[in-house]
Amino acid sequence: MLEHKVRIPACPAGGYTISIGTEILGLLWPKIEADFGGYNKFVVTDQSVVSSGHLHKLVGERDIPTFVINPPGETSKNISTVTSIIEAMENAYLGRDTLVVALGGGTVGDVAGFAAAVFKRGVRVVHIPTTTVAQADSSIGGKTGVDSTVSKNAFGAFWHPAAVFIDVATVSTLDERQFRAGLVESVKHAIIADSLYFDYLEDHLDAILARKPEVLEHVAHWNCKIKGSVVEADPGEQNKRRILNYGHTIGHAVEAASGFALLHGEAVAIGIIAAGLIEAEMGLSEAGRLERITRILEKLHVPVKLPPNVAERDLVDLIKRDKKAVNKWPRFVLIAKIGEVYRQGGQYAVEVAPEIVNEVLKRL
Repeated sequence: MLEHKVRIPACPAGGYTISIGTEILGLLWPKIEADFGGYNKFVVTDQSVVSSGHLHKLVGERDIPTFVINPPGETSKNISTVTSIIEAMENAYLGRDTLVVALGGGTVGDVAGFAAAVFKRGVRVVHIPTTTVAQADSSIGGKTGVDSTVSKNAFGAFWHPAAVFIDVATVSTLDERQFRAGLVESVKHAIIADSLYFDYLEDHLDAILARKPEVLEHVAHWNCKIKGSVVEADPGEQNKRRILNYGHTIGHAVEAASGFALLHGEAVAIGIIAAGLIEAEMGLSEAGRLERITRILEKLHVPVKLPPNVAERDLVDLIKRDKKAVNKWPRFVLIAKIGEVYRQGGQYAVEVAPEIVNEVLKRL
C-alpha cells in the first residue's frame, strides 16, 4: 500500500495516515482492530454500498452494529440523518470509546464524520471512501457537515479522522456518471496546485476512464499529497485552505438550485467554468487556459453550462447565503495560472464585484 501522512498537531498522534491500494478492502478489518483495539466499532454506510457488496467485503460475517443511510446521496445529508445515527449509537449502548467507521461516498463521510464530532462531545472516526469524489477530496481534511433546507453544508464541524483507507477497486462499482463527476475534484486539485498533475490528467484521462488500478492509485496519491499539504498548512481554513473551494462558491449554489438533481462534481464543473469567466473579466486569464480546462471537463462528460431549470436570481440568493459570506457576499478563489492561485494582499480568497458575478451567470 502507498501511504501519506497528514500532520495536524492538534490531532491525536499529531495527524493521521492515508493508506492507498487495490483490493485491500477485505484486509482492512483486522488492521482496524489492531490499530483501534480498545474501541467499540460502529459502521455508517448507505444502501448503495450494501448493494455493491463493499460492506460484506469489509466486515464479513462479524456482528458489527451498523447504520445504513437510505436513500443514498445528498437527499439524506441532513440533520435528521445525523440524529438517527446518534440515537442508533445510544441504543447500542456506545460511549466515548466508540470508533465510527464511515464506509461510502461523500455523503456517508460527511454525515458520519459530523455524527462522530458531536456524539458524546466527539468520538474517533475512520474513513473508507468508495467513490471518486470521496477518494479525491471529502474523506481528507476533517470537514464534516450536512445541509439545511436552505443551503448546502449549513451545519458542520472540523473533525479530523483517525485514519483513511482508500481501495481504488471500490470505484469499479460506480456507474459512469458518478465515476466521471467525482473526477472533477481531481481536476480542481490540479488547477489550483500542480500544473504537472494537470498535464498528467490530460495525458492519462483515457486510462483513468478505463479505471485502470495502477493509474487510479497514482491519481489518489497525487490528490492526497495536494489536499494533505493544504490541510497541514491551514487545518481550520483561515486562509490558504480556502483554495480548495475553487469552483465551489457558484458550484454549491448551482447544486442547491438544481434541487440536487446535479451531482456535486457536475455542479463544481460549472463553478470552475464560472471562475474562469470571472478571471477573464478581471484580467487574470491567459490565452487558451479556459479552453484547456473546458476540454478536459467536456471529455469527462460533465456540464459546463447552467441547466435551463436553474434561474440566475436563485443562484444570486444562494451565493449570498454561502457559509463563507461576509456582509452577504462571499470572496472567491481565482487562479493566476494553472497550478497557482491568485492572491490579493496575502489572501487566497478575493473580492469580486457582484456585477461581475451577475454578468458571468448570464453567460453561463
